[in-house]
Amino acid sequence: MPISLAIVDGHTLTRYGLRVLIAQQPDIEIVAEAGSAADAARVVGSAGPDVVTIDVALPDGNGLRLAREFRDRDAGLGIVLLTSREEDDVLFRALETGVSAFVAKTAPVEEVLAAIRHAAVAASSFTAAGLAVALARRRAVTERLALSAREAQVLRLLSDGLSIPAIAMTMFISQSTTKTYVARLYEKLGVTNRAQALMTAVQFDLIGPEHRGPADVAGGPGGAVRTIPKRAAARVISPPMRRGRLAVGTPGGRPVPDIGG
Repeated sequence: MPISLAIVDGHTLTRYGLRVLIAQQPDIEIVAEAGSAADAARVVGSAGPDVVTIDVALPDGNGLRLAREFRDRDAGLGIVLLTSREEDDVLFRALETGVSAFVAKTAPVEEVLAAIRHAAVAASSFTAAGLAVALARRRAVTERLALSAREAQVLRLLSDGLSIPAIAMTMFISQSTTKTYVARLYEKLGVTNRAQALMTAVQFDLIGPEHRGPADVAGGPGGAVRTIPKRAAARVISPPMRRGRLAVGTPGGRPVPDIGG
């Protein structure tokens, strides 16, 4: 029996290209197509395919969310996520979602077909051509972002929405020392304000679940989703750097952004 395949993609040309490709494969046949997330559940549910391909960016929804819904309903369904955004964070979110394969739309035809065949026989395992390289990059970043105990404490307090004076009181240190810790934290994270620091911290699991709380969703480039804790959401927009104001004890006497102190 050939592998039965359903295609979920909002781009007509992509669906056409997959039809042409699959027509040349005697071991795969298309049994259903959907152009939106709204149609996907009904179409895929009635067709009962072995494998479904899903575009990350659907016109009316998020392909990762749809993949999660499919996985929750059917642990044996092969799910191949197709993307035009070859970014590490999207790849890792796909891995966490439980899809069977993650493939770039620019990948060679053989890679797309291999992903479909893999998903048909190993739905619960994950394959992606760039996984090893992405893991190496994440490991390097994680090592670079290793925080000291004081920096980790400052980050947790920032995520709770505390101001500079409040952080200083909580840690029993001066406001100048607090600003120094914040400046060093921002430098290590490669950010310039509280919002960026929290998003980076969430992305690299630097904040424990107890400090994340219910999350607000912020849109990123290309519809990417980032989350920041609600407790910090009202305070993450930092005022611009005050000219001429220097932080005591900051390496090189660099100015420090005022983050709501």
